[in-house]
Amino acid sequence: MDTQLLLAHIRQFIELTEEEVEFLEGVLIARPFKPGELIVRSGEPARHLGFVNAGHTVTYYTDPQGDDHVIRFAAPGWWTGDTHSLGLTPVTPFTTKGLGDGELLLLPRLAHQHLLERYLKFERYFRQLFQTALVRQQLRFVENHSVPAVQRYLNFQAAFPGMEPYLPQKYVASYLGITPEFLSKVRRGLALPPP
Repeated sequence: MDTQLLLAHIRQFIELTEEEVEFLEGVLIARPFKPGELIVRSGEPARHLGFVNAGHTVTYYTDPQGDDHVIRFAAPGWWTGDTHSLGLTPVTPFTTKGLGDGELLLLPRLAHQHLLERYLKFERYFRQLFQTALVRQQLRFVENHSVPAVQRYLNFQAAFPGMEPYLPQKYVASYLGITPEFLSKVRRGLALPPP
């Protein structure tokens, strides 16, 4: 199992000893996925945090009418899924799906707890990750209610460079809070070919 990308990501926040690296590598599970493969389904226990080692994923909520609402995308070097896996009742309302061939490094819920208890510096690492994610979610909420669709699309492209060719148009539109038809209109207005 190749953990170099994950270790490089962690080392942006904290320094790791050899013992800490060995413990972490010992609890991770390599999980390959295919295009369209469901990694976690809504209503099931979310037993892991997932780090994208290769490929791309999408996490979304499906409403009672059957419409998908994209929560987040993840590319190599990003964590994916949702934090329900860390709660007391880890049944998730979200679905996470692979968007192409790829691999996750899964960190099981109990292993995550042991990691935090045994090596306190990992609390700092995950706290910084979750704070950053919360700030991004808050900014996205504000943006969806106050920024025109064209600017939201440009912001999306800046936030996810190179990812759009891997994403179905309906997911990009859902993430932006617009219809796929309106996304086509936005792209035409910007004179951009569809990916």
